[in-house]
Amino acid sequence: MTTEPRSRAIRSAWITLALALVAFHLALVFSGLVRNLVSRPLHMAFILPFALVYRAEPGWQRRTGIGLALLGCAAALWVAWNSDALADQYGFLEGNFQLVIACILLGVVLETARRMIGWPLPLVALAALLYGLFGQHIPGEFGHSGTPLQSFLGTLTIAEGGIWGSLTGVSVNVVSIFVIFGAVLNAGEAGQGFMNLASAAAGRLKGGAAKVSVLSSALFGSISGSASANVASTGAITLPAMTRLGYPKRLAAAVEAVASSGGQIMPPLMGAGAFVMVELTGVPYTSIIAAAILPAVLYFLATWVGINAYATRFNLRAVDASDRPGARDVIITSLFFLIPFAVLIYAMFWIGFTPEYAAALAIIAATALLFFNAELTFDPPRIAGRLTSAVLNAAGQVAMIGSIILCASIVIGVLSITGLGVKITSLILEGSGGLLWPSLFLTALACLVLGMEVPTTAAYVICVSVAGPALIQLGLEPLQAHLFVFWFALLSTITPPVCGAVFIAAGMIGENWLKVAITAMALGVGLYIIPLGMVANPALLALADTPARAILAALRIGLGLGLVSYGLIAARGILSRGGACLGGLAIIFGHLWI
Repeated sequence: MTTEPRSRAIRSAWITLALALVAFHLALVFSGLVRNLVSRPLHMAFILPFALVYRAEPGWQRRTGIGLALLGCAAALWVAWNSDALADQYGFLEGNFQLVIACILLGVVLETARRMIGWPLPLVALAALLYGLFGQHIPGEFGHSGTPLQSFLGTLTIAEGGIWGSLTGVSVNVVSIFVIFGAVLNAGEAGQGFMNLASAAAGRLKGGAAKVSVLSSALFGSISGSASANVASTGAITLPAMTRLGYPKRLAAAVEAVASSGGQIMPPLMGAGAFVMVELTGVPYTSIIAAAILPAVLYFLATWVGINAYATRFNLRAVDASDRPGARDVIITSLFFLIPFAVLIYAMFWIGFTPEYAAALAIIAATALLFFNAELTFDPPRIAGRLTSAVLNAAGQVAMIGSIILCASIVIGVLSITGLGVKITSLILEGSGGLLWPSLFLTALACLVLGMEVPTTAAYVICVSVAGPALIQLGLEPLQAHLFVFWFALLSTITPPVCGAVFIAAGMIGENWLKVAITAMALGVGLYIIPLGMVANPALLALADTPARAILAALRIGLGLGLVSYGLIAARGILSRGGACLGGLAIIFGHLWI
């Protein structure tokens, strides 16, 4: 077989496997209940080839990836095949063979996460495992009484705890469906529809190119849920547009980084955080979306005000009329995302379907739209390319999130088995003197440090597992505590020394990343202040229960944010600085004045 037919055969095999992955997750939604010890190991077996082999470099990396994928898939399939018998063991390993299976599963999960996202999260998980195995030798209150090896490893690998726990269930049943939805939308004209709508709405305004970036990133981020993916996709269009209009490079890159970071807090996806929050809090998905929407809007409002201030300083022009899309293009391309979103919202909020079932219906609608294009012509090769792109990108993104959640599940499992989470909660309470605001600042610092090294969702899961109970014990509502932690886990996208969105945007435009980061921190000031506003103004999160109070709180915080953002960026003076201070006070203490 020559090289070209062989490469075509290999690509066809990957497409077939990706299609099987997508079909498996859709089938879980439509077919009813499937045992957790069947669906979750099968999920792992599907993602391992894409995590370890699909994008691996030829040579040693690919060869070892194939070996690890085969071992991991065999172990996961063994668990699924023997799920009935394993359920009767109650998490206790029987015999050396099962011990080997457990070690293979844990080792493959750690190495898969390392290859996908680097060392930090696997090192945290490995440290947790070592603590579980040897923590009984640690003197004092941070030791534990010890757990038999067969019970400890068995709970993590053959029971519905550890890597097969509820967090993995969220990845299997809900997150994967929404990730597939986003991949199908992005394979068609929806992305161009986002850009066209944003350009038509904001392109004619002062600083229009930057405002187009804000709107398009908010729209695109609502389905991608990834700051890095958002920068790479919308930035490819908005960064050259801002450069052509004479924007300083540091400002153009900062606008894209800040706007793209907001995609992770914008419903409905929130970087998978919304669905993880459902599992961890027990709060319905629709209630979480209702609570999260106003803070997300405030974030983009503060960014918009900051852009206005920069537009005044640098005399930034609007987008030229010749570069703005016509009304026909806006209407036609917008339908490519409006129709699937309409199906999603109607099915979820009017009919009352579960989020995953509504998303599955939206996937069907979005897939049907892949057969059409903005020119309203029938182009079979283009259709085939879109379908292929949709399933391959969906498989890759499901593998990325799945590898993160499986690894984070090890940490959660160890915290539960050993009781370490309760001990860390006690430490936070003692360190803060039992006071709420010192506890909030300690938690925020922990989120920032951890978020520099691991993806937002993983940082949120780990931080909220140890700090969330302390914040709740000090008086916060569960959803309030979880949203506070989730927002601060996002800080590292724009905050030095490790700021992923800034690195990507700076690299794309060829600017010093530190200059971009400093500008981004001023422009994205809402990311630092709004979580504190959520705590000081609980009504902000109560849109579903008391909409009038929630909107009033949002208006008050929005006014304060506007003053802070403009005061930080506008020409320096007593008036602007005084306005910024007054705005900060309005956010934290405004509820006491009204």
